[in-house]
Amino acid sequence: MVYRLIEVVTVFVHFGFVLYVVLGGFVAWKWRRTIAFHLVAVVWGAGSIAVGYDCPLTNLENWARRMAGIAELPSTGFISHYITGVFYPVSIEGLVQALAATVVVGSWVGYVLLGRHAKADVKASSVS
Repeated sequence: MVYRLIEVVTVFVHFGFVLYVVLGGFVAWKWRRTIAFHLVAVVWGAGSIAVGYDCPLTNLENWARRMAGIAELPSTGFISHYITGVFYPVSIEGLVQALAATVVVGSWVGYVLLGRHAKADVKASSVS
């Protein structure tokens, strides 16, 4: 029972992390200092896909599954088990990854533009 709870909580945290990787740049529009956390999350998320290194959340979920007596995730990992083929067809996986990357880059562009706008507003208010 405890191990199933650990597994379920880990799945929710993992989904939250994936959402943060894609949308966290927009969070930084409001809370500017979070951009560093987002950058780290994107590097980790993209690296785990591109390089294929192990994710500690996947390892934790697999451990909890083993302890609960149920099968581990497939070797392809969390995204292929819970997202690819569930939320979109496997055949458009590359397109979805490109779209996610575009959203991330777009959020960063907005972050920079909003930062410039905020600095211009501060400069204008200090002159008057």
